[in-house]
Amino acid sequence: MTSPLANRSFRRLFAAQICSLLGVGLLTVALSLAAYRIGGPVTGGQVLGMLLALKMVAYVVLAPLAETFLAGVPRKRAMVLLDLGRMLLLVPMAFVTETWAIAALAFAFFALAAGFTPLFQSIIPDVLPEEAAYTKALAWSRIAYTLEAVLSPLIAAALLNVASGETLFLAAALSFLGSVVALLITGFPARKTTDRKGSFLTRASLGLRIYARTPRLRGLFLLNLALSLAMAWVLVNSVIYAGARLGDAERFFPMLMAFYGLGAGIGAFVVPRLLRQTTERPVMLAGAYGFALTGAIFALLPPIPFPALPVIWATFGVASSLVLTPGGLVITRSAVSEDRAAVFAAQFSLSHAGWLVAYPLAGWLGGMVSLETSLLILSVVGAVVATAGMSVWPAHDPLKRDHSHPDLPADHPHLKRVPASGPHHSHVHDFHIDELHSTWRQGTI
Repeated sequence: MTSPLANRSFRRLFAAQICSLLGVGLLTVALSLAAYRIGGPVTGGQVLGMLLALKMVAYVVLAPLAETFLAGVPRKRAMVLLDLGRMLLLVPMAFVTETWAIAALAFAFFALAAGFTPLFQSIIPDVLPEEAAYTKALAWSRIAYTLEAVLSPLIAAALLNVASGETLFLAAALSFLGSVVALLITGFPARKTTDRKGSFLTRASLGLRIYARTPRLRGLFLLNLALSLAMAWVLVNSVIYAGARLGDAERFFPMLMAFYGLGAGIGAFVVPRLLRQTTERPVMLAGAYGFALTGAIFALLPPIPFPALPVIWATFGVASSLVLTPGGLVITRSAVSEDRAAVFAAQFSLSHAGWLVAYPLAGWLGGMVSLETSLLILSVVGAVVATAGMSVWPAHDPLKRDHSHPDLPADHPHLKRVPASGPHHSHVHDFHIDELHSTWRQGTI
């Protein structure tokens, strides 16, 4: 199997991703401190909650619009400009003292991120057309996300020992400068373009329409939603559990999340090996059900001493990677190259819509009932949603599908690329929803 790191373009894109993720991680800590500085102990939490809500709104609403707006811009230029924009927005954040100002700057930053991330994700399969290498690249990407979640707070803590909280914004800006440099020296593959017809909103909704009409993508959404419902408890309530059940949040919370990150890294490394033996669907189902089952068992057991808890949190991490890592491969197989950015944007928007529901639900349940009961409820609901995902994503789901084009003339370019037979122009090829294939075909080969 070819290593993705053997590809020079991927190495540089991966370096850009690491710099970008580090910048986002430092920004997250900086925004938390800025919210406390502006709102104080009384309203600081409300300010931070508003900033995080703005982040989700930007991601959910703007990602498909940004992809359409940037469709005619060379990808390298678009990504460099988006990163430069994020870098420049971080500088004034270090100096503003009003809630409205930090909110406006943060929303603009998240709007640019809504354009950057799906575009970045859509480039990787073009850089690594070999499926084995791309699958490994997805694992490396998932590990990068996990390490960012673990290392960014540690780096921020180290910086805070020698500087004020405001300088974290400037450190994040320097990190994005590193991303810009890595992008500038990267060779980008040529982009396949197509003239999309219709109004701006029609073109912007292309990814969502492809998503809605492709059964495996509907299953992908439901499995991601199932994971987010249970995983939100870990991300929101682990710190509460460490304080309320273990008696020391500052000591035990970082340990629990470190083991969660370790499990996620192990899971990401395992996924490519699993996908050599089976398809994405059973791997993702195992992760969704595994997360829900672990959560339910943990919630029903009597109080567990701390030495056993790292195993539980590591299992949560493994299960999360089983669901999240194969997603890019599912999307790549479900769209033609020129439509991938639109479908990645739809995935970015829909997945964050799931988190927009899961985060407040986990927090609300944790306050209304016990921590264990809230985890049990979310795990059961997650299992139900995963079952729905299993039902809409057929177990037999080949890429090649037998279908016909009775409405196309015999000399149509599509029929010349893939020769057809019979009066209805029947043929077989990798089937994707696009302008010529607007309805999912059940005929398979």
